[in-house]
Formats: sequence, C-alpha cells, structure tokens
Amino acid sequence: MKDNRVTFDSDGLKLAGTVSVPDGLSSNQRRSAFIVMHGFGTNMECGSEVQTSRMLNGLGYVTLRFDMRGCGLSEGDRGRVICMEEVSDASNALTYLQTHPSVDPARIGMVGSSFGAAVSVYAGGVNRRVAAVISSGGWGNGERKFRGQHPTPEAWKKFSDMLERGKKHRAETGQSLMVDRYDIVPIPAHLRAHLPAGSIEKFPAETAQSMMEFMADDVIGHIAPRPVLLLHSSVDTVTPTEQSIEMFKRANQPCDLHLFAETTHFMFAENNTRVHTVVRDWLEKYFPVQGMAGGA
Repeated sequence: MKDNRVTFDSDGLKLAGTVSVPDGLSSNQRRSAFIVMHGFGTNMECGSEVQTSRMLNGLGYVTLRFDMRGCGLSEGDRGRVICMEEVSDASNALTYLQTHPSVDPARIGMVGSSFGAAVSVYAGGVNRRVAAVISSGGWGNGERKFRGQHPTPEAWKKFSDMLERGKKHRAETGQSLMVDRYDIVPIPAHLRAHLPAGSIEKFPAETAQSMMEFMADDVIGHIAPRPVLLLHSSVDTVTPTEQSIEMFKRANQPCDLHLFAETTHFMFAENNTRVHTVVRDWLEKYFPVQGMAGGA
C-alpha cells in the first residue's frame, strides 16, 4: 500500500489529503476509486476513515481521504463546518482525483460516516460525476435528525435557544457565537474515544444552523441509476436510525439498506466482519474495481 500526502484547491483554500494506491497496480492500469469523507469536526486520521480506506484498498480501490475546510490540516476558519461548503469540497476533491494516473475518472464513488455520509449523499444527488455512494450512519433531514438527538422538550428547547442566541449574537456583534460540539451533536461518553486527536471542540452556531437546514432527503432520489448503499446501526445512539430508513424510502433503485444490531455509530472503525462482507459483496455487484489497460 502506498500512501501519498497531497493538497488540492477548493474555492481558493488548500485542503490536505492522503491518496492511497493498492499494491501491485501497474503503470497502465486505472482503477475505480473512492473519496472518503470524515465525520463532524474530525479529520482524515479518524479511525472510521482510515479503516474505510484500508478496507477499500484491500479490495483494490484507490482512495482519497482528506480534511474538509476548517478541519485537520486544511485551510479555512477553524471549526467553520458549513454543509454546502463541504459539498463543494467533495466536488473539488473529485475534480482532483480525476487527474490521478491510477484512477478511472468516470468511476469515482463517495463514502462517508455520519456528517461525511450526509455530505456524500448530497454530493451524489447534485453531481453526476459521483459514480456510487456508500453512507454509514448518515442523515437526510437536519431538523428531524436534531429532534431525535435532542428528544425531550427540555433538550429541544435548549438546542433551539442556542440557535437563536447564535443568530442574535451574530446580528449584534458581527461575530459568531462559539458553541460546544456536544451541545450540537450529543455523543455518549463511552463512544467519544472514537474521535481522533485534533477533533474540533467548538463550532460557530452557524454550523448547527447549516446542519439544521441540510436536506440530503431532497436529492437522494436523483442519484439513480448510480448505486447507493445505506448502512446504519439498528441501535445508533448518535444519529437516529430512522434517518437511513427514510433516505431508503426516498431513493430510487439500485439502493440497498442494511441495519446492524451489533455495531455502534462508528461501525467502520470496529472492523466488523459482517459489515465488511456486506460492503464487499455490494461492490462486486454494483461497483467493481474494473482495472483498465492503457489509461483508457
């Protein structure tokens, strides 16, 4: 396995990434590839993304995982994670990867976990260059997701009040109100170890507002006939499981949905054999490696 640190431009910002090329790939072969999108405020060194890349590399795919703007080693205001701006980052990552000599430019998919999954689905829905989408623990309706993550009347009021304070603070000062990551997306304490070093702890309130308004549900139906795979823990304590179920209802075929009772929200970091088997079999059917000779 060969890992190369790279940078590429996204709307005038320099983003940091890692391209991984499987062993044994000849100079005249082009392979199907995946862009691996990280979760909310983490980075490309998150266990979920590293393990996803390694799994796909082992199956023969080239991968690019990268830090979204404002995260990790990439440029951008620290913690400014705005959904539609990250969709733009995904598109620019695809443009970059299409130029790689080991990649078939017509066969680049997107795979993501959690926030990265939502961005992957949305990117696939609005960008015909995305050849396939795999979503793990993703979401399609920001408001409904947040209502599931802040389920009691008291919790929902606290969250709603935070958004209103953010709008007022911005209007009065011209500055963003910074809020704690767990006030936006609660994560049980025993799962927080999955967040890598360097994960962002404070975000502008505008980040939460952008997530509230993000609607991958509205575009997932546009991905077909390109294939979609939706994966979710059946007992997800971070992102409500119904989010993937609802996306499945709105998708057109080919789209598969798999729920796993023995996994957590961070299923790709758990090296779960059944999850990997499902992904491998789905790829063989819908998005095979298909190395090509002669750079065609």
